[in-house]
Amino acid sequence: MTSEVQQYSPRPSIGPLGIEAALEVKANPFVQPCPKIFDEFTLADRVALVSGGNRGIGLEIAIALCEAGARVVYCFDLPEEPSEVFLDSQDFVRKLGNNSRLEYFSADVRDQHLLWKKAEEIGDQEQRLDICVAAAGIAKPNIHCLEYPAETFKEVMDVNANGVFFTAQAGGRQMARFGRGGSIIMVASVLGSVAALAHGVAPYSSSKSAVLQMARSMACELGCKKIRVNTLSPGYIHTQMIGSFLDKRPDLLDEWSRLNPLGRIGRPDELRGVVTWLASDASTFCTGSDIVVDGGHCAW
Repeated sequence: MTSEVQQYSPRPSIGPLGIEAALEVKANPFVQPCPKIFDEFTLADRVALVSGGNRGIGLEIAIALCEAGARVVYCFDLPEEPSEVFLDSQDFVRKLGNNSRLEYFSADVRDQHLLWKKAEEIGDQEQRLDICVAAAGIAKPNIHCLEYPAETFKEVMDVNANGVFFTAQAGGRQMARFGRGGSIIMVASVLGSVAALAHGVAPYSSSKSAVLQMARSMACELGCKKIRVNTLSPGYIHTQMIGSFLDKRPDLLDEWSRLNPLGRIGRPDELRGVVTWLASDASTFCTGSDIVVDGGHCAW
C-alpha cells in the first residue's frame, strides 16, 4: 500500500509525512523523528506575483508570503508609485532576517500583454514563478440594477473578471514555462455565491461569480501541468474600500456584523493563513476549490 501511495501521489521534497514517516522510523531506529507539519507550509525560495498589492488584502497576503519564506514577492497595482504603507511593509520584510524581498511595479490588470511581459521579465530574473495571487478588485455600489450605467458595469467587469484572468494567465504562463507547477489563487467573494441584502452590487457579484467559474475551468486545464487554481471567497472584510463606505454610512457596520454568526466583520490579516496554505505544499491535492472565509455568513 505504501509503495502505491508513493507511486501515484507526488510527495513534497521534505520526505515522508505522517503515517509513512512513523513506519520509516519503526523500520529504521536510527531515523530521528521530527515534526514536519510546519515544513509543509514553508515557501522557502519561491517567487510570487500579487496583484492589488499596494495596500489592503493584496499587501496583507504579500507580507504573509514573505514571512513564510518566499524569496521575493512582486506586487503590482495601478499607482505609479507605491503607497507609504507599502514602503513601510517593504522595510518590515527587510528586517525579518530571512532574505525575503517585497518589490513593487505599476501595472493595470486590464492590460493583458503588459502583464504577460512583466511576468516574463520576473521569470527571466528569478528563473521561476511559483505563486500567483490575483487580488486586485473594485466595487461601485449603491446603484440600482435597473439604472446601472454601461460604462460603470464595464469597468467593474474589466477589473474584477478580465483583470483576474489576465493576472492568472501571466502567472500560469511562467509556471508552465519552468515546469515546476505552481499555485494560482484568485480572490473572489462570498457575493459571488450568494446575493447581498444591499442594493447596487449586481455587477460586483456577477464579476465574482465569473472568477469562481474561471478558476474551476483553469484548474481543469492546468492540472496536467501541476498548476493548481483555487479561489478565496472572503466575507465582509474591513479594508480601505469597505472603510470608505462606512465613512458615509457608519450604520452599515452593525448591519454587516449581524450578517454572520461571529457578529463582526473580518480583518485582512485573517486571510493570511488560508492563502499561505493554498500557496504551499500543505495543499497539494487542492485545486478547483473555493475556500470561504466569511465568519459564517453563508452558514445561515
